[in-house]
Amino acid sequence: MAAAAARRIALVVGAGDATGGAIAKRFARGGYTVCATRRTLDKLQPLIEEIRAAGGEAHGFACDARNEDEVDALFDDIEARIGAIEVFVFNIGANVRAGVLEETAQKYFKIWEMACFAGFLNARKAARCMAPRGQGTMLFTGATASLRGSAGFAAFAGAKAALRALAQSLARELGPRGIHVAHVVVDGGIDTAFIRDNFPERYALKEQDGIVNPDHIAETYWMLHTQPRDAWTHELDLRPWMEKF
Repeated sequence: MAAAAARRIALVVGAGDATGGAIAKRFARGGYTVCATRRTLDKLQPLIEEIRAAGGEAHGFACDARNEDEVDALFDDIEARIGAIEVFVFNIGANVRAGVLEETAQKYFKIWEMACFAGFLNARKAARCMAPRGQGTMLFTGATASLRGSAGFAAFAGAKAALRALAQSLARELGPRGIHVAHVVVDGGIDTAFIRDNFPERYALKEQDGIVNPDHIAETYWMLHTQPRDAWTHELDLRPWMEKF
């Protein structure tokens, strides 16, 4: 009897209701076993059930991405029980608005922990899994704030700019070891509850394709992963046609 084909594993850290969930579903459609994380497991259940109902394989994990022990345990568990992680996606946002006069040290630090430090912890562990195999893909979700800081978003901009720098360092170190590292700048509002509730004037542009569809972001992640290694992209930006830049 022929040996069963090894599972192809995609881990999405921060598989929320919009972008992260869309990425998870896209990789599931591509034949990958999806491992998805959020802080609490119950919020993942609708996504896991949707993927399974469509014929895909998915597993949900509760993990605080800022906690080194939890991150290490997450990767070790997946690698031991499910399979070798081929794709790692870091999609934690932490987009919290606050003027610098009102910002607190505690909240600033928390935003950095979520959007940058967590990226380091998870990427380091992913690299330790992938480097011995000489292959893998790491994809990081960036934002407008990765490139420029806006008024009221000092903490978010600082964290996202640092995550971008981390991705650049990883690409230069790990690319020669066969690991594709890419950073995606989503320069515009995304069709999420956050944009709907906090930026209603922007959300009103949805019917004009003025905000980004998470499914279209997910297609870009799939394309990045499937690129031949003689033509890897490290960074690309996505924005609606009407967005100024």
